[in-house]
Amino acid sequence: MPPSNNHGARDPAAIVILTGAGVSAESGIDTFRAADGLWEQHRIEDVATPEGFRRDPALVHRFYDARRVAVQRAEPNAAHRALARLDAEWRGDLLIVTQNVDDLHERGGAKRLLHMHGELLSALCAACGERHRWTGPLGDGPACPACSRAALRPDVVWFGEMPYPMERIYRALQRCDLFVSIGTSGAVYPAAGFVAEARASGARTLELNLEESEGSALFDETRLGRAGELVPAWVEEVLGAEEG
Repeated sequence: MPPSNNHGARDPAAIVILTGAGVSAESGIDTFRAADGLWEQHRIEDVATPEGFRRDPALVHRFYDARRVAVQRAEPNAAHRALARLDAEWRGDLLIVTQNVDDLHERGGAKRLLHMHGELLSALCAACGERHRWTGPLGDGPACPACSRAALRPDVVWFGEMPYPMERIYRALQRCDLFVSIGTSGAVYPAAGFVAEARASGARTLELNLEESEGSALFDETRLGRAGELVPAWVEEVLGAEEG
């Protein structure tokens, strides 16, 4: 589905892309939640909530320290590289909003990018609120470089916390001509509501996914398959239509 300018005032069209775990799965990054409700053999409540962190910070730090190591060993796949190509070549507005906390979009070359659920390679100080690039462990209690207090935690948005820059995301959704959801389950809000927000603004909607999501009925078109195959083909289609 090449984009079309529904709003008339902008040429070329504005695109918002939402990516989820399915984009990084082909790089060896486990998807967020298995059918049994566990995340890498842990209950979501234990490793992805503020309450779980207060209850057992050592467990949460071990969990994210291990994931931080795994992410740095992974490599961007064809889907990441294709979206980076679109970012570089698309002349219109473009925003990639990712639910993923890995840095594979960046390493693939994407620049017009927002991490709505935070970043694994970042640490947040609960005392002063500063964020710091962080590639090593947090479980040994390193002090915050800004305020010198040992209050660092993973800079990841947990259940019960507000995702990052939501105002900017909603502004982009209200102005876009095409909304594309890639590799998401359609089960986690507020991201699951983005397609309805885009449709309400008159945008066309496209889903690229391994299987139909919970919100597939809201999309104008759904294409099923591996992200590493679907995304490069779609990007080629979009850029070819622009050239034509």
